[in-house]
Amino acid sequence: MERRNQTKSVSEFILLGLSSRPEDQMPLFVLFLTMYLITITGNLLIILAIHTNPQLQTPMYFFLSFLSFTDICFTTTIVPKMLENFLSEKKTISYAGCLTQMYFLYALGTTDSCLLLIMAFDRYVAICDPFHYVTTMSHHRCILLVAFSYSFSYLRSLLYTLTLNILTFCDSNVIHHFLCDINPLLKLSCSSTYVNEIIIMSEGSIVLVTPFLCIVFSYIQILITVLNIPSSAGKRKAFSTCGSHLTVVTLFYGSIFYEYLHPLSSYTARDRVATIVYTVLSSMLNPFIYSLRNKDLMKGLGKLMGRKKP
Repeated sequence: MERRNQTKSVSEFILLGLSSRPEDQMPLFVLFLTMYLITITGNLLIILAIHTNPQLQTPMYFFLSFLSFTDICFTTTIVPKMLENFLSEKKTISYAGCLTQMYFLYALGTTDSCLLLIMAFDRYVAICDPFHYVTTMSHHRCILLVAFSYSFSYLRSLLYTLTLNILTFCDSNVIHHFLCDINPLLKLSCSSTYVNEIIIMSEGSIVLVTPFLCIVFSYIQILITVLNIPSSAGKRKAFSTCGSHLTVVTLFYGSIFYEYLHPLSSYTARDRVATIVYTVLSSMLNPFIYSLRNKDLMKGLGKLMGRKKP
């Protein structure tokens, strides 16, 4: 009973954010509001272009539309609260609100990781086994892959949230971050975090590293296949469909590995920059990365914009 009362002694947390200086709050508000609006607009245009253009009704763009949808949800989980805190003197978030934000942060982040893996598999089949592409990547199978990505990710995030909820927070409630992430929350706990750290370093490492290694393996096979293509035009076409995806994978996994695959004791303010990269920056840049190097998607966006003109 005493432990339960201690746990409830912290009813809210204080998010210190990116800067404590008052003169920085308005510039940061304008910056992240601009990034958020660009993210929402860019990803919505990608989704609309894909679903209104018959030429883009392929598995690759099917997965891209869900990646864009996930990125919209991802940034919406984080940025609105950041914007509120930039304009507020009391930068607080409730205990329940903090756990809810962390739940969706990990669920949507894992979904992004799964979708990037599926997109790599799609490119692998398209380039390395083109004669079986239609049957391997059937619409029914694509739906099952997306459904698995979301269900697995939300169940995995539940594990982190439930194990965090049993911890005791009885001293400081100041989070040295702009969101409710698990590492800064574990540093606030006055009970043992051994189980949580074991889960992060074992299950977390497996779930993060395994998709990345599968993506690397897929692209090694793709590279071998492409180098055997006799025509330079064929090689350029194959690389053009993979270049955008590789850029996104590097940006996403690079920042995540930097933040999470090290001991809790070494967590510093620099990890906040990595969080911005894989949450806000990556979601904002994805529409540009995928569209600017993809002629079919650019045509789809052109038709969509032309259709909206009077």
